[in-house]
Amino acid sequence: MENYFNYFTEVEMHFCQRRGRGLQVSPLDWELIGTWKDAGIPLEAVLRGIDSTFDRYDRRPSKTKKVNGLAYCSQEILAAAEEMKEAAVGASREQPNAAPGMQAGEIEKFFRENAQKLRQAEVPATVKAVAEDCANTLENLAEDFKMPARLEDMERHLTVLEEKLLAALTISASESDLIRIRAEADREIAPYRSKMPAVQIEQLMKRFIHRRLFEQFKIPRLSLFYL
Repeated sequence: MENYFNYFTEVEMHFCQRRGRGLQVSPLDWELIGTWKDAGIPLEAVLRGIDSTFDRYDRRPSKTKKVNGLAYCSQEILAAAEEMKEAAVGASREQPNAAPGMQAGEIEKFFRENAQKLRQAEVPATVKAVAEDCANTLENLAEDFKMPARLEDMERHLTVLEEKLLAALTISASESDLIRIRAEADREIAPYRSKMPAVQIEQLMKRFIHRRLFEQFKIPRLSLFYL
């Protein structure tokens, strides 16, 4: 399995280099990277797909439309992943458990700070108990954390906490808020609908709503990637 942390940064850096401008991708692109990661698409396939998209673009006599977002690379990325699967290329390699430069003290501090933010978040009463429970779990993780650690296992635990918070927030949010967020997601995704399969669009929609609900209630993202 590709290292969780490298996956996002490698895709972002590679795309920005090929695009030739900017150092970061958009929030929508960030969520799209997450859908590829969750779908198990190898990092190599994503990088190949990005290169294929820009190589094809560079060969075009007319370049009126620019490759502004990762969604334009989606079809080439899925094709590259299928080619790798058929050729049995890219067998899993053992990766270091920790991202370069990540220290135990930084991770413990990250857990404790997020626990404090969860307790301070102005959330509905129905979410407060879930936030408190997640804060307690984060403090326990900080207390017991030791390096070296299997960060992939830790990341799964943090994902479960985020899913609990998301479920509570979704139930507590008003219908008008959810409709507004979904409409915003529809507008953001609309230019790319023809370039992505329906399953990927739905995954992207869910991740977009997840991010917006967390931002609205000032809930911190718990993933170690946000360290």
